[in-house]
Amino acid sequence: MNLTLHFSKLLLLVWVLFSGPTVNAQQVLTLEKALNYARQESPDIQKARLSLEQSRENLIARRASLKSSFRLNLTPFEYSHNRQYNDPLSEWYTTESMSSYGTFSVQQPITLTDGVLTLSNSLRWQDSQSNSSFSADPFRGFSNNLALHLDQPLFTYNRTRMELKELEYALENSQINYALQELSLERSVSQAFYQVYEAQVSVNTAREEFENRSQSVDIIRNKVDAGLVAREELLQAELDLMTSRSGYQNRQVELANIKDQFKQMLGMPLQDEVLVLAEVNVLPVDVNLENAMQRAVNNRLEIRQRKIDIETGQFELIRTNAQNEFKGNIGVTVGLFGENEELTGIFDRPTDNQNVGFSLEIPLWDWGEKKARLRAARAAQQIREINMEDEKINIALTIRQVHRSLKNLLTQIDIAQKNLENAKLTYEINLEKYKNGDLTSMDLNLYQNQLTQKKTDLTSARISYLLELLNMKIQTLYDFEREEGIVPDLSSY
Repeated sequence: MNLTLHFSKLLLLVWVLFSGPTVNAQQVLTLEKALNYARQESPDIQKARLSLEQSRENLIARRASLKSSFRLNLTPFEYSHNRQYNDPLSEWYTTESMSSYGTFSVQQPITLTDGVLTLSNSLRWQDSQSNSSFSADPFRGFSNNLALHLDQPLFTYNRTRMELKELEYALENSQINYALQELSLERSVSQAFYQVYEAQVSVNTAREEFENRSQSVDIIRNKVDAGLVAREELLQAELDLMTSRSGYQNRQVELANIKDQFKQMLGMPLQDEVLVLAEVNVLPVDVNLENAMQRAVNNRLEIRQRKIDIETGQFELIRTNAQNEFKGNIGVTVGLFGENEELTGIFDRPTDNQNVGFSLEIPLWDWGEKKARLRAARAAQQIREINMEDEKINIALTIRQVHRSLKNLLTQIDIAQKNLENAKLTYEINLEKYKNGDLTSMDLNLYQNQLTQKKTDLTSARISYLLELLNMKIQTLYDFEREEGIVPDLSSY
């Protein structure tokens, strides 16, 4: 761990020295800092957050619609002048009227029964007259209609409660999607972070190789001047130096491109300069396969999503079964009507109004449409159930694969570590031979390339293990390093 910290500090110092005048604008990112930045600024997480907000507001709006709603409709002035024909009396007559009216209503949905209760009061002022022979005296005064109306569906499912439940499931699904997006973001940002880190190490290694070759050229030049080796040896060494410089420049270009992709993922301005600092020391973690599989089955949010799919599929079955269904409706209205030339006496002689209606809708023949749609809906429901079982199997397969991969990667790290030690020792031995004139520059070049490759292999093996350990954490929603669960609290979203 200490060696890694020293290496990270050394890498930072080297990067600062080679960054030139842009160092002041450079951001140093650890993995945790990069993750926190991405959770706020990443376009993917922002879209998931907006989708969650949309589902939450839809549910809030639907619940609010189940409370009493108050409405006031006003018509301040209305005038009509009409010429009409009366068939029984065989005469034309003219009507003229002016009016002003308004209606105040209170509507209360009944969630338990899917009915609607409405209380309304309509107040009208009217001045009307007609020149027909059968018309009464002109009327100039007020009228008021106070009514209570109940509209109640019968013999059918409760649409209000179903819609409310669907919105609740939609919100839970959005919460799960947001949590999954956060986990996916952690994986993708970690992969990109370590990719940038590997590219930085590659640049640093290429720089060291270039410096080593520069020293080799100086040694050969001195030998050529002393007449100890042929000039062809110097030409070959200078060619190798040019190749090394080109490789160093190529690594720098690759690093710049990878950083731009990384900044895009984080939601960071492309003009910002970044330097990543990582600890790639590996401490083996004991992961019990059965424990991991059990935690995955208990914790994975995708299984809950499949259960939600099945629940909403049941709603689709109910909705399909209600097509061309036998259903009824009851409408009951009770109220008072009053009229008078003076507003204060409008209910001096009120009239009771009652209206009761019972209607039935009876389907007779639909040529098998409903049965066919039900069969299709049942087939879709069976697909959802199969999908849930497949999800469980896929989770188990993934856990088994990751568990095998973790064991294999530990072996690869040990091998890469020993190969690097051997490559270092081999290079140091052959470097002495080269200085003593017992080895050509081409031969030394092979050992230099071998050492560079072994450094890269060890870094890659360690990063692969860290990413696979992260993958196990995401697959099981359990951190085996810290021995703690990471199941998201959906209520916090």
